Amino acid sequence: MNETELKALLSRIRPADSAAKAAAKERQSKLAKPPGSLGALEEISVRLAGITGHVCNRIEKTRIVVFAADNGIVAEGVASTPQSVTLAQAINMTRGKTGMSAIARNFGIDVEVIDVGINSDSVPETILDRKLGLGTANFSKQPAMTRSRAVDALAIGIEAAERAHNSGADALGIGEMGIGNTTTSAAVLACLLNLPVESVTGRGSGLTDEGFKLKKRVISDAVALHKPNGADVLDVLSKVGGFDIAAMAGAFIGCALFGLPAVADGLISVTAALAAVRLCETVRDFIFLSHASYEIGYRAAAAELGMEPWLNLNMRLGEGSGCPVAFQVMRAACAAMNDMATFEEARINDNYLENIRNESAFCVKTV
Repeated sequence: MNETELKALLSRIRPADSAAKAAAKERQSKLAKPPGSLGALEEISVRLAGITGHVCNRIEKTRIVVFAADNGIVAEGVASTPQSVTLAQAINMTRGKTGMSAIARNFGIDVEVIDVGINSDSVPETILDRKLGLGTANFSKQPAMTRSRAVDALAIGIEAAERAHNSGADALGIGEMGIGNTTTSAAVLACLLNLPVESVTGRGSGLTDEGFKLKKRVISDAVALHKPNGADVLDVLSKVGGFDIAAMAGAFIGCALFGLPAVADGLISVTAALAAVRLCETVRDFIFLSHASYEIGYRAAAAELGMEPWLNLNMRLGEGSGCPVAFQVMRAACAAMNDMATFEEARINDNYLENIRNESAFCVKTV
């Protein structure tokens, strides 16, 4: 896929079905409960209706796709974890032995791990091979990748979403594995949001005070060197991004293209979601935020998306670990929408709610 083909593909994405959302809101108003009393569960059910075109939905088959890649910037000492852990944990994900995959296995969730740039030629066949290189270049010295490689990564993500859709998945969680990707995420966010590097950079998996200062300085110097155009997502991704972030952005785009609810995890995932929305605003209609990551940059990205995460568990693992928990929240939202009795079915006179329903504070809010 080239840039012209990417633009043509983005033009095919259609917004959420407003009529279905209106019908879902109408059903919510008739369910036997005080207006708005199920909070975010009501909002989720309405947004799902907009995606599927159906008022009542089920979240039964789910998948988490993980894009694994290494980042050349780790050569600058910005990560406390050895680069070899990328491959080790990607393998462990296929065995159900990482945080995300253990939770996913417990809930019967399918996990697909894709190599988009692990720095190894010895990646097992249990990991899907879509390798774009042995990691990105060290962007403190040169661009992380070419623009065409960034487009290639987007295409891989779109393909993954299509594969999930064709498998019958009702929702797709989007995760990652790549040492150094909190550094790339901070760099991408600083450029997309035109914010100081310090305001979006956290300690990642753990850095000393000196290491944290180094991380912020390395990112700041790289942004000053390459001067990415924040209005050009491909320019940002190619200069200071990662193969994983670009592929994840593609997965969010693919979910919008194929009408699949897309669940974001933490910092890296929400950074990719923002990149996808900057490429095509309509993608926003298909994105759900699972949890409030402990990483500082997450807050800025979520605010820019105009979304509130459902859960606050002080998590910062990454991998897609918030997604399996979020799927259960989505199931709860569907269960209430589908199976609750209406006032009429419950034989309750709801006239007493007439004034309350006219108050905006009790209305179902949706993005």
